[in-house]
Amino acid sequence: MRLEEYMAGSAAPLERTHAVPQGASAPVIDVRGLSLTFQTADGPVYALSDVDLQIADGEFVSFIGPSGCGKTTLLRVIADLERATGGSISVNGMTPEEARLKRAYGFVFQAPALYPWRTVGRNIDLPLEIFGLSKEERRKRRAAMLELVNLSGFEKKYPWQLSGGMQQRASIARALSFDPKLLLMDEPFGALDEIVRDHLNEQLLQLWAKTGKTVVFVTHSIPEAVFLSTKIVVMSPRPGRIIDVIDCDLGPERPLDIRETPEFLKIALRVREGLRAGHSYDD
Repeated sequence: MRLEEYMAGSAAPLERTHAVPQGASAPVIDVRGLSLTFQTADGPVYALSDVDLQIADGEFVSFIGPSGCGKTTLLRVIADLERATGGSISVNGMTPEEARLKRAYGFVFQAPALYPWRTVGRNIDLPLEIFGLSKEERRKRRAAMLELVNLSGFEKKYPWQLSGGMQQRASIARALSFDPKLLLMDEPFGALDEIVRDHLNEQLLQLWAKTGKTVVFVTHSIPEAVFLSTKIVVMSPRPGRIIDVIDCDLGPERPLDIRETPEFLKIALRVREGLRAGHSYDD
């Protein structure tokens, strides 16, 4: 789906939200028995099967699994960019369609998806223009977002004048410009080299600590998932199912060299074992 379709909102609605027991704290994302089947000329393709998942406010949750396991599909169902064929889901207490129409989340795509004819500042302005914010309010929010992602001074540059990492940071700034409660990220650093990726992972953790957003992050990288997350969701090959949910109790302070510690390596090993257990190498 193109960025303008996401901003305009053209996806079909999903089913009801769930009732929350009185006194209970509703999760930001609540998925129950979710399934998704695509109908093709060669027959049905079972993308997701009986997925149950709850994500609490302020968590950083990564989806990891082999290619074709449905992790991006699950993210797109949360974002109302795909429609499930079974089960139910709530996002911020709403259906995904309601959450999308109320701009309850920001979405960061695999590619930066910046408009090349707009400057960095005007790319960040795009959702604010759609919301009808005044020029002065847009200026204030733009400046705050540029500072948040360490791009102050690059407001008047065009995307082609920035490195890949800087472009993705501008994309994150745009996704956060309207202050959504939830940030959805689909392998945003997958195309970057390892050094740049490490740097952006550090910056993303700092941004998460500053904003307190709930983040859902798709990745193929075990070290990236463990470094960033409070919780890792391990998925199996098609049909996509959750085979393990792993807590990452590494604390809020995570320098890059934490990846050498026994605690980090223990979690990474559990993720790897889960991926191996659920992977069919004959597929």
